[in-house]
Amino acid sequence: MQAAEINKKWSNLQSVIATTFDTDIPDIKVMLFLIGVQELGKGALEFSKREKEELMHIATCRLFSSLGFYELTGLDEQGWPHWNLINPIPNYTLMEQEMIIKSLIIDYFEDVNVI
Repeated sequence: MQAAEINKKWSNLQSVIATTFDTDIPDIKVMLFLIGVQELGKGALEFSKREKEELMHIATCRLFSSLGFYELTGLDEQGWPHWNLINPIPNYTLMEQEMIIKSLIIDYFEDVNVI
C-alpha cells in the first residue's frame, strides 16, 4: 500500500473503532492494546500498567509475525502468548515505522473482519 492509501484506511479504521467503543479517535498505542487483548483471548479485563505494556508487545509480535520476524512459541501457565524473534527487524526511519505498523494494524483488522 502507498502512504496515501494507508492513511485513508487508517482514518477509516480509527472512525470504526471510535464508533464501536464509543470513545475518542484511537492512536497506534490504543490499537496495539486492542489487538493484544484480542490475541490474549480473555476478554475485557482490568489490566495493570505492566500488563497493558505486555499486551502491546503481544500485538507487535503478532503483527510482525506476518512479515516473518516473530513466531509464536506457545502459552505460559496463565495463558499469555510468548513469541521468539526469528529475524532481526530492519532499522526503519520513524516515518517508515509508522507506515508499516499502521499497515499491519489495518491488515489485522481486515483479517478479523472489523473493516
